[in-house]
Amino acid sequence: MPLDRVDRQMLAILQSEGRISNAALAERLHLSPSPCLRRLRTLETSGVISGYTAVLDRPRLGLGLTVFVDLKVERHSEQSAAEISRALSAAPEVISAHIVSGVADFRLEVVVRDLVDYERLLFDTLLKLPHVTDVRSDFALRTVKSASPLPL
Repeated sequence: MPLDRVDRQMLAILQSEGRISNAALAERLHLSPSPCLRRLRTLETSGVISGYTAVLDRPRLGLGLTVFVDLKVERHSEQSAAEISRALSAAPEVISAHIVSGVADFRLEVVVRDLVDYERLLFDTLLKLPHVTDVRSDFALRTVKSASPLPL
């Protein structure tokens, strides 16, 4: 979908202020509320805006450990990738998963309470994934930048 300057400006505002009212958004974009709402609905129905979420503070929720996990797969096929993807989607601790190039085949971002919680996930879920031959874990020491707006 082609985006004009106003669409990009709207998306930039929404990335940082997802709860902004239509009236306030329209004012910031120098539009009247009706055309602003039409543009917003078009971006939503086209899938450019895929949803709205709240950004939560992990440590305050007791989720103090972030782990980046690399998975190596024994054979590469659409079927094995689909099976692994389904299993990862069912694990709420896995907050992002990517098929990647390089040494690993999948890279996961995992958020858990502590090392004991990660050990449980590792032995009960990750090591039991179909076609996975190797699991490597890197523990985040400190978050420098997280969940940033997309560069529009």
